[in-house]
Amino acid sequence: MESLDNAGVYKLTNELAIIQTVDFFTPIVDDPYMFGQIAVANALSDVYAMGGKPLTAMNVVCFPSKSLDISVLKDILRGGVDKMIEAKVVLVGGHSIDDTELKYGVSVTGIIHPKRLVTNSGARARDKLILTKPLGAGIISTALKAGVVNKKTVAKLTKSMAKLNDKASELMQEVGVHACTDITGFGFLGHTVQLAKNSQVGININVANLPFFPEAGEFAKQGLCPAGLHRNREFYSPSIRIARKVPTYMQDILYDPQTSGGLLISVSPRKAELLLDRLHQAGVEDATIVGEVVKEPSGVVTVK
Repeated sequence: MESLDNAGVYKLTNELAIIQTVDFFTPIVDDPYMFGQIAVANALSDVYAMGGKPLTAMNVVCFPSKSLDISVLKDILRGGVDKMIEAKVVLVGGHSIDDTELKYGVSVTGIIHPKRLVTNSGARARDKLILTKPLGAGIISTALKAGVVNKKTVAKLTKSMAKLNDKASELMQEVGVHACTDITGFGFLGHTVQLAKNSQVGININVANLPFFPEAGEFAKQGLCPAGLHRNREFYSPSIRIARKVPTYMQDILYDPQTSGGLLISVSPRKAELLLDRLHQAGVEDATIVGEVVKEPSGVVTVK
């Protein structure tokens, strides 16, 4: 709890621990089926970030039955189940309530060997940082609500958010890494600050290497930024140093709250290229080395 890690872990035996998490939210895309897929992929990511294997899930549903047709809920649940099947996760139940606002997500239980647990507290000086998905999802989702996003961009965004982090998780366990977190609501910089503070190290980010949706930059220039972005900036900026050369729109992308974002992996320099190559071979094509871990200043993220 103290380190705001990705999920809760309970040790059952010397060889087995369970990982538990829950996540649900309001729709961020118009397609009910894809919303269900994204919500499940987002929740499963917490288990993947800790190197675990998700096993079971339970639906969490809030549905406005008086204002939406039940077919919408059926499509959402179908999307969620299809994503669970892809992840080899079993749906074992859930709970629903009649609410004025639609919300959907899942609680997830996974397993891991206690000694193989990956946390957001183990980054070491000289480590390389690998990010596996592009940034800017929150900004594009805000633009989508404003009705200014074309179908091609929506498809690209939806595909990224619905993509599981399972391959990245499996590969980081095979190679062996020091720390990991997934990039979600606190934005790239928020989660990176947590990684730095918990590991008692500094982190340098090379902004030129960061993968992001180009459309997010254009929408940010137009001021189409979610409220969570400003909250992230207000809360985390005391621990962040950004060079003057970094454009304002790029700073917005760095603080942008993500939904079902990628993994940020801290790995030793001698293993970084190996892991990167394996990620690319496995279809994680956006995986990029975006920075490195340094000894000082501890708890500070520097963006150059």
